[in-house]
Amino acid sequence: MPLAGKGMLLTSMDIDPSDEAEFNRWYDREHLEERVAIEGFLEARRYVAHQGAPKYLSLYSTETFEVLDSAIYRTALAHQTDWSRANIARFKNMIRAVARITISRGQGRGAVLGIVRLRPPAVGAEKLRAVLQDALDPGLLDGIISMHLIESDPVLSKPLTDQAAVAEPGAGDWFVLIDATDVNAILAAIAARIADSTLFKSAMISTGVYRLMWDLAKSDLPV
Repeated sequence: MPLAGKGMLLTSMDIDPSDEAEFNRWYDREHLEERVAIEGFLEARRYVAHQGAPKYLSLYSTETFEVLDSAIYRTALAHQTDWSRANIARFKNMIRAVARITISRGQGRGAVLGIVRLRPPAVGAEKLRAVLQDALDPGLLDGIISMHLIESDPVLSKPLTDQAAVAEPGAGDWFVLIDATDVNAILAAIAARIADSTLFKSAMISTGVYRLMWDLAKSDLPV
């Protein structure tokens, strides 16, 4: 099926190698479960880069976009655990996109994720979205499970670090997500549907390929 829910939080960051073991321990033992337990959150997925940057990427699906600006979620952000605060302070090159899921086509999830970051033009975003509606049809693309577009809210999309006060020109960027069975399928899909398009080329900021580490759904949590 298409992505669950209507909202998505995308976070991505680098971490110093000396802090990496503790960072992964925190993510795996506390952070994902803590976030998925929040009312309105549905699932979370963790990835590590095969090629691209930052190195780590997480996706959190929510029932509605409004969950990501709810009082319950803001309270969770304001009351981080000591372990969370220590690790968040170590984030480098953080991307935090609070986004609406505007296109979701195909069925299921893949073991590999392709990501294309786009900066929509000030005039013509509707045209870009309309073209993506067709481009993101998995159709007969071998190894492509599903394809999606998430559009960041420029006001809410700020990193949870000291950089949050700095103006971020990419806070309103869009992200194309490509769920696939292997790396080559993603590269072929980008080449076939995106790389040769003049419209996409003018909006493209970066591309990356990430391998799934693990995922957690609300139904996995203890009652």
